[in-house]
Amino acid sequence: MQIAILLYDRFTALDAVGPYETLGRLPDSETVFVAERTGPVRADTGNLAITADRALADVPSPDIVIVPGGPGQTPQMENPTLLNWLRTADAATTWTTSVCTGSLLLAAAGLLRGRRATSHWLALEQLRRFGAEPTGERVVMDGKYVTAAGVSAGIDMGLTLLGTLAGDEVAQSVQLLTEYDPQPPYDAGSPGKAPAHLVEKWRAASHLILS
Repeated sequence: MQIAILLYDRFTALDAVGPYETLGRLPDSETVFVAERTGPVRADTGNLAITADRALADVPSPDIVIVPGGPGQTPQMENPTLLNWLRTADAATTWTTSVCTGSLLLAAAGLLRGRRATSHWLALEQLRRFGAEPTGERVVMDGKYVTAAGVSAGIDMGLTLLGTLAGDEVAQSVQLLTEYDPQPPYDAGSPGKAPAHLVEKWRAASHLILS
């Protein structure tokens, strides 16, 4: 089974690496990083790059597609090469997935129309523009489409799909061996829990974060 993780300039690293470290452990699978061109692709911080070993044209029919989000997602929503690849790949996939604002790329490609989906909380309502039904759940499965909320939710998405494909024990083993046992020092990981003034601060600055 081939798992293709899409890369583009200014993606968010954990969006890609979270699923890589979880779903990428699927037995008898191959994980490839793909981009328009092969070579290093810079994450949104600018000081980290992941190498795309395959160009989009080299991976026409993966079994699983993973689309990370990040501020670089915005210009990609009008990139015909990337959107056409998503449509072509989706025709062959068993699962089409996204993390964070990666769901907006799936939506822009016309793949989430009429489906429930999630995204980063700051971008959630943008899904409606493309006919999707936004939900604040951390991981949403609708048919073969699996979308995850912001950034760290990609780990949960990867484990969820890993359990679906390989069974609970495999997913539990990956969770154990990666010691994924969240005990955050703050309980501010969602807009419903974070201090209200911080939520409003980042809502006001969302145009800076998402573009």
